[in-house]
Amino acid sequence: MTAMPLAHEISRRGVLLSAPGVLLLGCHSRVPYSPVSITFTRVPRADQGGRGGENDIIEGTVAGARPGERIVLYAKTGAWWLQPLTSEPFTDVQANSKWINTTHLGTDYAALLVEPGYAPPASTNELPIPEGMVRAVEIVKGQMTSTSIIVSFCGYEWRVRNAPSSRGGAQNFYDPANVWVDASGAMHLRTLKTPGKWTCAEVSLTRSLGFGTYLFSVRDISHLDPAATFGMFTWDYAGGDQNNREVDIEIGRWGDPNSKNAQFVIQPSYVPANVFRFSVPAGTITHSFTWETGRMSFKSVRVPGSTIARYDFTSGVPSPGLESVRMVLYVYRVGKVLPEKEDEVVVEKFEYLP
Repeated sequence: MTAMPLAHEISRRGVLLSAPGVLLLGCHSRVPYSPVSITFTRVPRADQGGRGGENDIIEGTVAGARPGERIVLYAKTGAWWLQPLTSEPFTDVQANSKWINTTHLGTDYAALLVEPGYAPPASTNELPIPEGMVRAVEIVKGQMTSTSIIVSFCGYEWRVRNAPSSRGGAQNFYDPANVWVDASGAMHLRTLKTPGKWTCAEVSLTRSLGFGTYLFSVRDISHLDPAATFGMFTWDYAGGDQNNREVDIEIGRWGDPNSKNAQFVIQPSYVPANVFRFSVPAGTITHSFTWETGRMSFKSVRVPGSTIARYDFTSGVPSPGLESVRMVLYVYRVGKVLPEKEDEVVVEKFEYLP
């Protein structure tokens, strides 16, 4: 889906397309022109003000991008506002020409392809035209209805994943039907074996909460298949310089039946000091992490009962950005054993304490 054609947008702003290969700017000045285009493949719904900081995923593709060029995103709420954060203004173009990030909601959305060194303004009443360090501009109106599937759980809205991921050592598929909230208010996530593939479940909060304590009360999951993993974690598309602001509480054996079945993690996990492994017994467990400046404190507590495990990380702790807290149940298909049975995880409660 695309918005106003680029040629129309150019001519509307007084820049005329001339003979193939050049742009005619002002009084007959010419600059080289190479074909480039931006396409939106996922557009958030239209919203005047983001409803208290709500955000959504925005993504697309680029044709004709050069090495080092990046995407700059804007959302319009009166003026155009830089996304996702003024401190993180760029979205990388992947090797497959795709780009993806999170944005606050607006009435319209814009993507600019820019050259290295471009400094985007934090806000503007009018977007730049494609000239100089700005190679392309594409605008799209927000959707009338959300393209995301949303479920309500514990007073928050959660986005249900429906796109594949490479999590689990191979491509995993996600089916929104694998997520539901029952009459008692508990959230269910399941894996399901279908002809030719497994489908998994993931939800992500539609707003960023930042520093504070995050608690997840989870019913007995000691029954999980050795190749199934349940994760409670944070993720930020724009936080690549901070390992996507990912911190994890993970329950699983990653295909090794003899492994301990839980871990606390600060990414990157290939650093041994960033992983604390332990064993979770049967029964309902409350898992939590408290995020502070320079400290991430994890804890798992039996309900009711004593502390099972706790660990504090004081190195490599990310700062808040536009991360979302997520829950995922997926299969791990490159371990010592392959997934054999379907699984279901029931989360009784999620709570956030500032």
